[in-house]
Amino acid sequence: MNVKPLQDRILVERIEEEEKKGGIIIPDTAKEKPQKGKVIAVGAGKIDDSGKRIPMDVKKDDLILFGKYSGNEIRVGDEEYLIMREDDVLAIIEKKK
Repeated sequence: MNVKPLQDRILVERIEEEEKKGGIIIPDTAKEKPQKGKVIAVGAGKIDDSGKRIPMDVKKDDLILFGKYSGNEIRVGDEEYLIMREDDVLAIIEKKK
């Protein structure tokens, strides 16, 4: 099943960061959910008052940072994703060149 976000929404897959704190094992229930993700799909963009479509700043495959409580969790098959508005994105992580 393919999911295509509408307007200014994006589909994000959370990226788990490695947790290693001095040999202490933290159970999954105590861990905070990561606030970093990979953009899987983007909508076409928001429509302004004059009827023109505003292009998205975020593109597919971008790595992003988002707020702790951003988006809505959905499940597609065995995978979990977030659908959020582009406004919920705090930053795009640029790769070092």
